[in-house]
Amino acid sequence: MAGILVGVDGSEHSHRALVWAMHEAAQHHVPLTVITVRPAPTRPATHVYWNMPTLEQDSHDPEVTQKAVQAFVDAVAQQTGETAPEVTVIVVTGDVAEELIRASRDHDMLVVGSRGSGEFAKLLLGSVSSKVTHHAAVPVVVVPDAQAGSS
Repeated sequence: MAGILVGVDGSEHSHRALVWAMHEAAQHHVPLTVITVRPAPTRPATHVYWNMPTLEQDSHDPEVTQKAVQAFVDAVAQQTGETAPEVTVIVVTGDVAEELIRASRDHDMLVVGSRGSGEFAKLLLGSVSSKVTHHAAVPVVVVPDAQAGSS
């Protein structure tokens, strides 16, 4: 089994998705890959996405992002008391939905929160969970908002 892929962005929605995915990976003894997607950089003057190098002062260090995501994963593992047999953290740059769909090809399941807007580049916004459910190469679990079932 290739394992479970979970998309995170630091939001409460992705926190719930990570908790769910970590529990499933631990219960089924499968590897867990935690992915965060940094959007392509914008040009400062226009905020338009271009395939041009960004200005130095606008750079975002992927190592800093990876450390932040790893700290997020460690905190969830400590909070829940469980962890997968193997946990890998990856940081990629690109369109969030496209990168999650691409990464899903190497896994058995993709887990996302119902929406996002967290610290890690505001991933999983709006239609991302919808888009991945329609185009991912594997089954997708969308972990609902904690408030979704209460009315």
